[in-house]
Amino acid sequence: MLSIIAAGSVFFPGLFLLSKQMLRCIPGLQWNEGDATIVSARLVSSIQAIMASTAGYIISSSCQDIIEDQHWLTSSYILFAVPYFVYDIYAMFLCYWHKLQVKGHEVDNGSRSKAMAIAGYLRREFLMVLHHVVMVTVCFPVSVFWRQGKGDYIQGVMFLAELSTPSVCLGKILIQICLHSLLPGPFLCAMAV
Repeated sequence: MLSIIAAGSVFFPGLFLLSKQMLRCIPGLQWNEGDATIVSARLVSSIQAIMASTAGYIISSSCQDIIEDQHWLTSSYILFAVPYFVYDIYAMFLCYWHKLQVKGHEVDNGSRSKAMAIAGYLRREFLMVLHHVVMVTVCFPVSVFWRQGKGDYIQGVMFLAELSTPSVCLGKILIQICLHSLLPGPFLCAMAV
């Protein structure tokens, strides 16, 4: 159990750091820290969503009895994904912090102190942070311990809710790329919106 949690704890932040470094070093891109951070966070969110949706499809399609059937992937993916929610709270803050640094996007009367940024972040992203905290503190124990191996089909269907995340993230990445004029012509940028 702890080895799966440890794997998720290494995988998601490691993927974030790797993608951020690549976006900053690829000769054609060489993005600044803020842009690389924001795009990397969205890429990791997309990969987690693809993994969750795939696990959900495998689990739900392999269960005949929606209450009694069990699939090993259910608890394993829950354990693997829990560190993602902790990582994502921090990654969302980093994105918020870098957006504050962009001229014209300062909030809290232009204050750039970390304490004010954290307060602004928690005000602006309260529901998303609450969602992540509830996933770790409530849904994780309920899904792993209280369920006692029942309802894997329902858990798999719940994983499928992540199916739209890659499309949303891709749209935001395309908008960001258009803002930096990396896509030629207004037609491609109009498609991104």
